[in-house]
Amino acid sequence: MSTEGLYTQPPTEWIWQVPAQGAARFSWEYGDGRERLLALYQKGKDKQWDAAKRIAWDLEVDPYDPLGTPDEAMSIYGSRYWDAMNARDRGLLRQHYTAWQFSQFLHGEQGAMICAARIVESVPDLDAKFYSATQTMDEARHAEVYGRFLQDKVGMVYPINDNLQALLGDTLRDSRWDMPYLGMQVLIEGLALAAFGMIRDTTTKPLPKQILAYVMQDEARHVAFGRMALRDYYKQLSDTELREREDFVIEGCYLMRDRLRGLEVLENFGIPTDEAAEMTERSEFLHLFRKLLFSRIVPCVKDIGLWGPRLQKAYLDMGVFDLGDSNLDLLMDQDEEIAEKLDAERFAAEERERVAEVTDMIAQGAQD
Repeated sequence: MSTEGLYTQPPTEWIWQVPAQGAARFSWEYGDGRERLLALYQKGKDKQWDAAKRIAWDLEVDPYDPLGTPDEAMSIYGSRYWDAMNARDRGLLRQHYTAWQFSQFLHGEQGAMICAARIVESVPDLDAKFYSATQTMDEARHAEVYGRFLQDKVGMVYPINDNLQALLGDTLRDSRWDMPYLGMQVLIEGLALAAFGMIRDTTTKPLPKQILAYVMQDEARHVAFGRMALRDYYKQLSDTELREREDFVIEGCYLMRDRLRGLEVLENFGIPTDEAAEMTERSEFLHLFRKLLFSRIVPCVKDIGLWGPRLQKAYLDMGVFDLGDSNLDLLMDQDEEIAEKLDAERFAAEERERVAEVTDMIAQGAQD
């Protein structure tokens, strides 16, 4: 089924063309690569999964409460607009917010797929090409998952946010081979991981929880890949080259921070843009959400060696400087454990159901 009729408003162009720059690089060195990167490549192969089979798509989702979002999480909660809404209006608002969030996830995953393919093409090292090939498949699966959730369960799609599109465009248009890593693996993927995690840990609905947990299990590897590759490469760069990367990170972080408000949703409910922005900025939930969203980016940027005075000042301005000391490895390990635990619980429950069915059949046969 086409998603064209599900968009709240049609995209300005159905095919977005970003001119490609830079060189495709072949490596004739087929010997051993970096041990850590090849281990990650092996893990990427071992952890492939089928979205049609691993996720329980038969679970019901109420489109007017897809995530079990509390009222307080709505940016207009307590305002005159909220008070004027009846139960149906508030359900529709939840549907729109979920559609907006997951649409940005969907568009971001398509961007990640294209960036991963670009890394396969442009990165000089064969071990990195190997891993990026597995990531390209991962991102295709994620786009499939989010697209199906929006199409079959939420019934609504939002166009890509302007700020996300701007960062994707900047990432893809840059001719330097490391920029898809920096723009996608560090900034967009890092931010997405934190957003996924917050929803995964707060939703009361089993289907979105499954989707986010399994996607995050993949994304944890992707961020680890970016860290490995860039940490090695950035040690070789001059101060001028590092400053150029830091400028890109600063601009990208401001773009991503400003992307998070969801003003498009409120505008669709007839709220003037200026008033919607003001209410959103006053939201305590948004302030908490923003801080958590940078919990994956700031320690990663510091780890790869981009930690100059201007970048530190920008993070102080955003109120996220202290996140630089977060334990990124621990967060990634937790992502893996949550997905594995969810699988174990689901399979144990299914096994109990099968045993109960067999027991019932035996008992019925004995009675007959």
